Amino acid sequence: SRELLEDMETALLGVLQEDDRSDAINAIFRAAHTIKGSAGLFGLDGIVAFTHVVESVLDRVREETLEIDEALVALLLECRDHMGLLVETVAAGASALDADADAYGQTLLQALRLRLGVADPHSGKPNEATSAAALTPAAAELLQRATRADGSGADHWQISLRFGPDVLRNGMDPLSFIRYLGKLGRITGIVTLPQALPPLQQLDPESCHLGLEIALLSDASKASIEGAFEFVLDDCAVRILPPHSRLEQYIDLMQQGGDDAARIGEMLLRCGSLTSRELAQALTSQRENSEPVPLGEILVEQGAVQPAVVDAALVRQKQAKDSRAQENQSVRVDADKLDHLINLVGELITAAAGAQLASQSTRSAELLEANLMVSSLVEEVRDSALQLRMVKIAGTFSRFRRVVHDVSREIGKPIELIVKGEDTELDKTVIEKIGDPLTHLVRNAMDHGIEAAELRLARGKPAQGTLTLNARHDSGSVVIEVSDDGGGLNRERILAKALERGLIEPGRVLSEQETFALIFEPGFSTAEQVTNLSGRGVGMDVVKRNITALRGTVSVASQAGVGTTVSVRLPLTLAIINGFQIAVGNAVFVIPLEMVDECIEFSSEDGRDFTNLRGQVLPFLRLREFFALGGQPGPRENVVVIRNGTQRVGLVVDRLLGEAQTVIKPLSRLFDEATGISGSSIQGNGEVALILDMPALMRRVMAERQLLEV
Repeated sequence: SRELLEDMETALLGVLQEDDRSDAINAIFRAAHTIKGSAGLFGLDGIVAFTHVVESVLDRVREETLEIDEALVALLLECRDHMGLLVETVAAGASALDADADAYGQTLLQALRLRLGVADPHSGKPNEATSAAALTPAAAELLQRATRADGSGADHWQISLRFGPDVLRNGMDPLSFIRYLGKLGRITGIVTLPQALPPLQQLDPESCHLGLEIALLSDASKASIEGAFEFVLDDCAVRILPPHSRLEQYIDLMQQGGDDAARIGEMLLRCGSLTSRELAQALTSQRENSEPVPLGEILVEQGAVQPAVVDAALVRQKQAKDSRAQENQSVRVDADKLDHLINLVGELITAAAGAQLASQSTRSAELLEANLMVSSLVEEVRDSALQLRMVKIAGTFSRFRRVVHDVSREIGKPIELIVKGEDTELDKTVIEKIGDPLTHLVRNAMDHGIEAAELRLARGKPAQGTLTLNARHDSGSVVIEVSDDGGGLNRERILAKALERGLIEPGRVLSEQETFALIFEPGFSTAEQVTNLSGRGVGMDVVKRNITALRGTVSVASQAGVGTTVSVRLPLTLAIINGFQIAVGNAVFVIPLEMVDECIEFSSEDGRDFTNLRGQVLPFLRLREFFALGGQPGPRENVVVIRNGTQRVGLVVDRLLGEAQTVIKPLSRLFDEATGISGSSIQGNGEVALILDMPALMRRVMAERQLLEV
């Protein structure tokens, strides 16, 4: 039910943006119908009663007798939330909702019944007389002409429909499906079959005994016609035979297939003469037979496909190779087991590094070759293990469709959400921890960034604001951008507030980036009034702190009157990285390899805090001085050029040790205030190598350079 409710919410949030809304409406109806039917199996009457009315409204929407609009979507979203509350109440073992929740549910039911125009509060159907199509001799004659074997009648679809006895008990109205079928074409004949009707004394008024033969004149596909009965397929028997003109079309489609002709069932599905349900039924029957029976014979016997179409499929199958498409299979694995596997892989990398050092000391060619092979396999195991933890960010982004919908209604601003880069993959742990910071950024952009509709119109903008979520890979990291087309940040107001709070000294000149970075200071807010969403000066500092804890960085770009973009840069994984080892004296440090741009020789003629890199000024940091390591540098020093986004700085080091797989070990809380260090790693010889926090070091270098310029 939880998964179905998520599907229902996703479909509701996107239904108004679809040109063809039928698929989304069917998805919403399907979710409600399945939840109601499942709840009915277990006697959960509260869920059944509420969902039945929701389903009745959706049935009217599906029949196009009730228009779905923004107000109805909002109502159905509230109903979806209440259905979720009912489900969670059952999951918690409670017998009923509390009084407030129950009263809210009754309010929702009343709103739904107003949409239906229902006078009887215990009914889910509108008070309107609905008469069945009358059976006339003319209709019977049309049906007979449509089903003649010689094809002398009209070119109709022949539909044999037998409703199951429990259709009415499950809340379905058989006539609504017939009416919906009429939207796919013109029903030219209906014959009612009374054979299943029992004697009056044995008649159960809650059971359905309806059987119909229908002639339909339509250009729709077989799958579309079967889709009209999608929600009662489990409760009825349906057989659909195409018009005679379709037979040649099916045969031609099979003959036009490529050389990779599939099994007969797949071929018939591909050309449209068979539906997935009919194929599943035939395969089930084939498995249940004690003796092997060809699938084609079963399909003909069941009346699903005409013999001529099956013969054409068999001929096509003999002409091409029988290739079987391998289906992708997925297995759900406990997250703890996956984390344990990553830890073991990390230990394996450390052990492999120790074995490599041991093999180098022996200078045995055979041992070195064997160790090289082991190292290569360990690297592949590492990449495969890390790939298991990679998940798409689409699940996180989809949450914000509901957030934007609800918040825009709450603050009275029409706002559209645009999502890009949903297929970008990120480590599962990072995905889990980035949700809350992104939520605050989104809500803050809607509340403070995007202007009211009247102000936007006065500024020549569309009344509806736009909020964009975008994810992309960049230099071994993932960049997530939260952009709005609002008024932008007010630089003067930010500086004035910072001066008022003593965050900057009077007369100090700040760059645009430094000015915008002030919004992440604790308690900082330029809001003129406090709202339910923001304005109290809490949140943005927490956002930065949480992102920094993930070894990430956050930056802001804004243009007055155009909008603001907050960029969050995160590492792909938190467990294992490709590192580049450097040494200063006896101390070994590790830099994430994807941040290393190049290495150059350090010249003693260079300036105190910068060097000349092919005609460009490259600020640098001497690690020996920064970490107060003491000692004297060697005769030859090196500069490691680091790139993060568009910024580049250099690190002056003694030696370059090269690439190495690095298992990240978190530092104790005792070192929380240690600047420039983000973690540690165990080398092959058992010694500790510290992992440098490059974003923090780069900020230090850039800040010192600006002070010098001032």
